[in-house]
Amino acid sequence: MSRPVTLFTGQWADLPLTELAPLAKKMGYDGLELACWGDHFEVDRALAEPDYIAKKWQLLQQHGLSCHAISTHLVGQAVCDRIDERHQAILPADVWGDGEPEGVRQRAAEKVKAAARSARRFFDARPGKTKDDFPAVVNGFTGSSIWHALYAFPPTSQDFLQKGFDDFAHRWTPILDVFEAENVNFALEVHPTEIAFDIASARRAIKAVNGHKRFGFNYDPSHLGYQGVDYVRFIREFADRIYHAHMKDVWWGHGDGTVGVFGGHTDFTQASRYWDFRSLGHGDIKFEDIIVALNDVGYRGPLSVEWEDGRMDRVHGATEASAFVRKLDFSPNQAAFDAAFARKKS
Repeated sequence: MSRPVTLFTGQWADLPLTELAPLAKKMGYDGLELACWGDHFEVDRALAEPDYIAKKWQLLQQHGLSCHAISTHLVGQAVCDRIDERHQAILPADVWGDGEPEGVRQRAAEKVKAAARSARRFFDARPGKTKDDFPAVVNGFTGSSIWHALYAFPPTSQDFLQKGFDDFAHRWTPILDVFEAENVNFALEVHPTEIAFDIASARRAIKAVNGHKRFGFNYDPSHLGYQGVDYVRFIREFADRIYHAHMKDVWWGHGDGTVGVFGGHTDFTQASRYWDFRSLGHGDIKFEDIIVALNDVGYRGPLSVEWEDGRMDRVHGATEASAFVRKLDFSPNQAAFDAAFARKKS
């Protein structure tokens, strides 16, 4: 059976869910990956209001939609980051507070814990829930106290970098323990500015939290390809920690030669850029290789379209993307392809 094709609502948070849900169905999606911003999934209301979750499922069902994950990228970013004025624009007012950095980090951590608790309640209430349902997943970011040291100058020792991974472990292990208590997986979207942004740093992040089983990945090839990271190898290396998968495309090797991989402090879609996000099928990611690898490692969860393309109308692009993923996906073979060649013994 093919995997559900869902739409990540993070880039659509300007639309209320009452408008986005019918639009998503019209665009061809089976479900939504609900962002914890806008009004799509409000963690505090899910915990405080007795009928909030039931109404959310009712709205989804009304439009023939499912949900297999919620996402708390924006709040998670603040857990480990060196906080500055940019964070105020992405954080809820109660997390930002007075903006004092350590207070922001601690309040962000509590909000991520609340996301785990609300996810457990939300997915326990899924209509028609069966024992074969996908595990409850919260996707997100971790932030990083050492991202500013990406380029090792002034000279940067491994001891300095290790302090960043130790800080990550100190802040996230108590969060992951809440995820364990709630039987929910946390899936980090491996991404520049996070504690893990490629295969090497993902290995180190797992080691930092002593292999905590609730720490895994929201696989997204778009953040790996333009860096030169083998995005198919990532699936095979972390086969038991792929908790969710984003379908997102990117191209690289473009531009006019004035902007490199680091982006040159240019805006997305500027023609001089070396790389940019593209609607699915319009970039350089080899998605068939990804589907083969996901099948090989036994991933049966949703394929969630995170649609970003600054050059294309989003309704056109997201509609095209749902059809692209549905055509691309296929179930693994259940028998050896050459089994029919064998002769029966008499």
